Amino acid sequence: MSSFRLLAFEGKARRGVFVTPHGTVQTPAFMNVATCGAIKGGVSAYDLRTLGCQVQLCNTYHLHLRPGEDVLHQLGGLRSFTGWDGPILTDSGGFQVFSLARLRNIREDGVTFASHISGEKIFMGPEESIQIQSALGSTIAMAFDECVENPAEFAYAEAACARTYRWLLRCKEQLKRCSAVPGAVNPLQLLFGINQGCTYDALRLRHMEQIAALELDGYAIGGLAVGEPKEDMYRVISIVEPVMPQGKPRYLMGVGTPGNILEAVRRGMDLFDCVMPSRNARHGHLFTRAGVMNLNNAKYERDPLPIDPTCGCPVCQGGHSRAYLRHLRKAGELLALRLCVMHNLWFYNHLMAEIREAITQERFTAFHAEHAERLDRRI
Repeated sequence: MSSFRLLAFEGKARRGVFVTPHGTVQTPAFMNVATCGAIKGGVSAYDLRTLGCQVQLCNTYHLHLRPGEDVLHQLGGLRSFTGWDGPILTDSGGFQVFSLARLRNIREDGVTFASHISGEKIFMGPEESIQIQSALGSTIAMAFDECVENPAEFAYAEAACARTYRWLLRCKEQLKRCSAVPGAVNPLQLLFGINQGCTYDALRLRHMEQIAALELDGYAIGGLAVGEPKEDMYRVISIVEPVMPQGKPRYLMGVGTPGNILEAVRRGMDLFDCVMPSRNARHGHLFTRAGVMNLNNAKYERDPLPIDPTCGCPVCQGGHSRAYLRHLRKAGELLALRLCVMHNLWFYNHLMAEIREAITQERFTAFHAEHAERLDRRI
């Protein structure tokens, strides 16, 4: 079973404890994205504990394509397969179906699409998504939803919202069936519903009211951070937050920069995920207390300092200089990717720890004012 307990507030910012079947998560928390069961950049599940990770996030769509859920089920599920012993959240695959798949055909029963790997035709609907996630044995399964690009016509966004709600009802019933099957990898699997509605305030509010009535294990806001102005994202959060259940975790999907996270925490969100820290690291863009550093700049060629002299990560504490890391990048060494990704993930995970402490000590407002803009600026 699961429980979510709120320990402290400052304004709408919340400090909580989320107890799951696979471990306890201190919130607000950032979930580290291991799309195919690994962090891109050569960082393993065994590294994640050192980096302060609490939740690993994997993707249903990608794991369905390879190695396939039958393989993972036979090998004991994702936790056994990857070696990560903590909570795992699996994205439903909905976003990837709508963003990566070619020639998709959306119907009431689900979506037929072409694999972005082989071109093979695949069908996925609410039942199929939940069946795959059940075989993966994740701690948290996400409901299958229709992701609509911004901007979209109101009529289409409204129809997609209604379809997403009907799909959520089917997901809930399918999870009950899957969890009751003897030999289920995780019979205590949790289900989060996803709020959609593009940037239409009335749709967002109506849809959140609908899904809030379903007594789910948690609630997510999806379909944001996909290119719309950040002001629209913050407005949508503020509109739906008052009707999100207080006693359940709140997950803002796909967000984002340190400044985005601070703003969303200020508006009452608890959980976050984004490929940004690992993706940016692989391109030499590193997060520091002073802002975002571009390691490719020539000024770092002879720089003996660590990435961030104030950082406690294994890379900065291990004596690796900016000059060395820049050299590794220029030489095409894979070690550059690993070290840079490790630094950025440590930065994000420990930023969340600082946010939790600031809320507990009732100084989050000051922490936000000091860091929200500075952490996102380019050095």
